[in-house]
Amino acid sequence: MHLTEYTSYADAQAHFASQKLWELFDGDRERLNIAHECIDRHAGDAERVALRVAHADGGDEVLTFRHIAEQSSRFAHLLQAEGIEAGERVAIMLEPGEAYYVALFGCMKAGCVAVPLFTAFGPDGLRLRIDDCTPRVLLTTADKADIAEDISDLAIWLADDALQMRINSFPAAFEVNTSGNDMAVFQYTSGTTRALPDAIKHTHRAVVVVIVAALYGTGVRPSDKYFCPSSPAWGHGLWHGTLAPLALGVETGAYAGKFDADRLMQALVDFGTTNLSAAATHYRMMMNAGSAGDYAFKFEKLSFTGEPMDSETAAFSERTFGFPVRSMYGTTEIGVILVNYPGAADFPVKLGSLGKPPPGVEVEVQRADGMPTAPGELGEIMLRRKGEWFPTKDLGTVDEDGYFYHGGRADDVIISAGWTISAVEVEDALLKHPDVLEAACIGVPDEARGQVVKGFLVAKRSGEAFADEVRQFVRSRLSTHEYPRIIETVSDLPKTPAGKVNRKVLREAESARAPKPKA
Repeated sequence: MHLTEYTSYADAQAHFASQKLWELFDGDRERLNIAHECIDRHAGDAERVALRVAHADGGDEVLTFRHIAEQSSRFAHLLQAEGIEAGERVAIMLEPGEAYYVALFGCMKAGCVAVPLFTAFGPDGLRLRIDDCTPRVLLTTADKADIAEDISDLAIWLADDALQMRINSFPAAFEVNTSGNDMAVFQYTSGTTRALPDAIKHTHRAVVVVIVAALYGTGVRPSDKYFCPSSPAWGHGLWHGTLAPLALGVETGAYAGKFDADRLMQALVDFGTTNLSAAATHYRMMMNAGSAGDYAFKFEKLSFTGEPMDSETAAFSERTFGFPVRSMYGTTEIGVILVNYPGAADFPVKLGSLGKPPPGVEVEVQRADGMPTAPGELGEIMLRRKGEWFPTKDLGTVDEDGYFYHGGRADDVIISAGWTISAVEVEDALLKHPDVLEAACIGVPDEARGQVVKGFLVAKRSGEAFADEVRQFVRSRLSTHEYPRIIETVSDLPKTPAGKVNRKVLREAESARAPKPKA
């Protein structure tokens, strides 16, 4: 049996083997191409749907495997005709849609390296990444092209009718010739534009590795109608939202344009979605829309990633969709290392838990001295690879049953009067208040305590009376030292392109407006 035929947690533990992953693909370690595995080998049926794209303006786009296979082959020929050689980079700054997928898979067919970029980047964020990866060409739209015009030695291709005519002039078949170790994608992590995030360099073999997360983190199986609203410029949106399901021949949904919760929910219904994997923020925004009860969903599996889900959003999701949303935890750098096995009826979900490692992965919570923590003790989540432990830069705990829990980023820890405080825990308490829509916490300097907790709130109310109410609300739910002594109501919170609250921006802004010491 193939791994896709097993659905239980017990079977995952009993039958997983790395060699079984390769049985799901045509290629091997010597000869492998992501575009072939994701698109071309599923293109025999001309009507078989690969992607459904929900556009923010209300339109739906349906793309078959056959159409993407032919057009991406034509794009590969175009790259060769333009003298862009294997190994050279092609930056793609487009929303999901035909042009994006044709370029992505066309690059991979030609042996070039695709570099997906967020369409929300401004000139500084774009320049940092262009200077770093030095692509031969940037593919984008006319409304974005002006932010790249002054970048020297960069050809800009517009995804317009003229380019489409050129693409259509080439043959609809292309013979791929890449090995599993050839570079396929440069993926930038979701950092700010103030400092360049790392470019994670993925080979074609990465599509095989990511199937572990697909099987046990999102629960993808061939019969699913899958949807991931995360941007494909983010690791979750590209690997878990696009490449992994397509590699398994699964009909996949995507979202393009400015996010709107009601537009997403309507698409989930219209597409008959049975398996949704999204960021925690997406579920929170569906909750805040107040209209989720108006839609008749067909979900069988739900998962989330990106940041911990607060308990209010978790309760809303289980109440609205009929079963819990299962966490999938990892980073762009290390991949997915903790899952809750969506679709596995024999795997109990614990509220707030990150779950357990997928088969073949070893994870541990460790103290500063490298020793494992006791159950419930805060430490750093560590991953074992090739006999060595590697830090995730995230804090966490593990319970007596081996379930892991997130404790915030290592640099998000707040030390106040000797107490170690998790920003995530305080934010969770804040979000339980009925008038708080979003929350973020950081530590700010305090003469007496070293640091105190400051909470930033997007809320239905404001003013000092409301702040006092919120302080007492949190104080009554957490330890007396954990409540936010300072509260600021804001119109919105800074977020990374992946949709996570960006506490780094808050810390930097707070530091910038702090009084400077006298000379």
